[in-house]
Amino acid sequence: MLWASAALAGTVFAAPLRAAAPEPTAVTPALTEAARREGRVSFYSSIDLAVSERVARAFEARHPGVAVRVERTGAERVYQRVAQEDASGIHAVDIVTSTDASHFVVWKRKGWLAPFVPEEAAQHLPPEHSDGDGMFATACATLNTIGYNTNLVKPQDAPKSYADLLDPRWRGKLVKAHPAYSGSILTTTYLMARELGWSYFEKLATQRVMQVQSAGDPPRKLALGERAVQVDGTDSIMILLKEQGQPVEVVHAAEGSPLIVTPSAVFRSAPNPNAARLFQSFLFSRECQELLVDTARHSFHAQVKEKPGRVPFASIKLMTGDPLDMESQAEDLKARYAAIFKV
Repeated sequence: MLWASAALAGTVFAAPLRAAAPEPTAVTPALTEAARREGRVSFYSSIDLAVSERVARAFEARHPGVAVRVERTGAERVYQRVAQEDASGIHAVDIVTSTDASHFVVWKRKGWLAPFVPEEAAQHLPPEHSDGDGMFATACATLNTIGYNTNLVKPQDAPKSYADLLDPRWRGKLVKAHPAYSGSILTTTYLMARELGWSYFEKLATQRVMQVQSAGDPPRKLALGERAVQVDGTDSIMILLKEQGQPVEVVHAAEGSPLIVTPSAVFRSAPNPNAARLFQSFLFSRECQELLVDTARHSFHAQVKEKPGRVPFASIKLMTGDPLDMESQAEDLKARYAAIFKV
């Protein structure tokens, strides 16, 4: 069993020392000019569209003359699209972020990623959040959490654990996302199955759970009052909805909250390789990391501070896992989930 506090959430990539990684690359006038000559960068992302677009517009403001084309969909759809394009001999993607860290294990194994270490990533990220060969690094992270609508559930009655969600009082009142669409939910399914067993999901399936796609959908269903409690959902969207005055509240489960790291990588076949490297450097800059924190993502950049008033990340009990182990089980996880919930 692997429990961890946020402060001890190591071995995310089980990264060795940087013996095989290229030297860190600074943003130089030469790189910027080469990117400007290319004029564009294609950004495939499973991060929420509003956030992906905000990052893109911030990059364009920082680097005029380089336009960002955002292609946003669920992590598992991103993965399928990249595979389909490669099989067809299409090389359209420059850079990818995905909430399914196991994708980067596969892409690295296939030789699809370009080694590139942004200077700020080398300087300010913990070693466990960078691939030892310099192929990818954690751009940000979220948690998948329980949550509830405060108009429909009193704080004293709210579930405090995954076990509490099996109480008959929540039958027909739960919502959760699907691991065949969402990479973060696939990670959550992997972690919960490991820690709680598949029997937990079999019991949960008797609760008449509303199934949605994205990890961002359950928080929105709560805010609309369509369901009282979410089994899983992105904490960043819950936090932002709450700060906007919506009637939602996050619950960090007693068993631990699944940690969802979001790596980023440049593709070896990138049609705009210099723009891709410039964009990757921007992602790991203090400016962009602060933007991500503002959108309630969690940053591991040492110079970036948490937003006051939010639950300190280091105080949260986490579930963490090995992307390599998850990758070996991914298809079985999706199939078993679909069979249990009949979706």
